[in-house]
Amino acid sequence: MITALPTRTLRVASAQTASVPGDIAANTATVARLVHKAADAGAALVVLPEKILTGYEPGLIASDPDTYAVTETDPRLDPIAEACRATGTAAVVGAVVADTGRLYVSALVVDGAGKVVGRADKQHLFATEVKYYVPGRSACTFTLDGWRLGLGICYDSGFPEHARAAALDGCHAYLVGGLFSCGGGEVQVRGWFPARAIDNTMYALLSNHVGPAGPWLAAGGSAVWGPDGRLVAQGPGEGEAVVCADLDPNELARVRAELTMLADLPNGPGDNRRRYLG
Repeated sequence: MITALPTRTLRVASAQTASVPGDIAANTATVARLVHKAADAGAALVVLPEKILTGYEPGLIASDPDTYAVTETDPRLDPIAEACRATGTAAVVGAVVADTGRLYVSALVVDGAGKVVGRADKQHLFATEVKYYVPGRSACTFTLDGWRLGLGICYDSGFPEHARAAALDGCHAYLVGGLFSCGGGEVQVRGWFPARAIDNTMYALLSNHVGPAGPWLAAGGSAVWGPDGRLVAQGPGEGEAVVCADLDPNELARVRAELTMLADLPNGPGDNRRRYLG
């Protein structure tokens, strides 16, 4: 899909924080607070980490999904909806979602009016997730202020085809909520995200957990990379933070004029696109 380039700068925020295991009310309050903080910094969109609402304890979640997972229409999400509505700032929020008796690792898109307008389900489950969750059949693309934005969830970003499929769906940026741990996860972030950005000449964003998360110690370092793979902004390795960056349409146009990989693709990359769109 060929889409027009955006014409206006879009300020986005990548928020890193920790979740409280099994306490959706507490985690929802944290997300709502971070929506306000991002809005105060001028962001039109804030991205939160994977499973931020539900935590990284799959056995606990599976033991009582009504208590420890959420649904798209869950009234427990109301504080987030109210924060988005009050600020006009949209949010991408990670959670385990219960749907027709199955559990998915998902990212919910809440628009600036406080409505859930999209959902991505994680397509590439990590080894520790396979027992509990169902892999997603399709990802999610949404548009904000002329920017076409594609979602990935943690391990999805390790597969070049996933971000490429987002680019083939016309995306200008690839937004990922994740949990990348200290040590090996930090190595993955340094390699994967600049590659996803430059390979597809689109912005890439990571919102990472920070501190303890299930059996892991998350590395923070939430960041934004430009369409040429260069680091634009990055948060600290410790502590809660909201990292803001401006997605610049002129920079996107400049890079795509210089690096023409998308335009030079041969016909027939349908397998990648179907993997993303379902």
